[in-house]
Amino acid sequence: MPKMKTKSGLSKRVKLTASGRVKHKKQGLRHILTKKSSKRKRHLRSLVLVNSSDEKRIKEILHI
Repeated sequence: MPKMKTKSGLSKRVKLTASGRVKHKKQGLRHILTKKSSKRKRHLRSLVLVNSSDEKRIKEILHI
């Protein structure tokens, strides 16, 4: 039986922390940036933990 392939699209979008939690980038920083304040754009740059209800599903897709 061959190895299970991970979903490469999802693996590019999320990172695992050392403790096993899943981090992702916030949305809203691609275009139409002129009307957004500097504070808002600065906070959008940070990575944030995935909700615990979605975390199990993401780990199943990534075969972790």
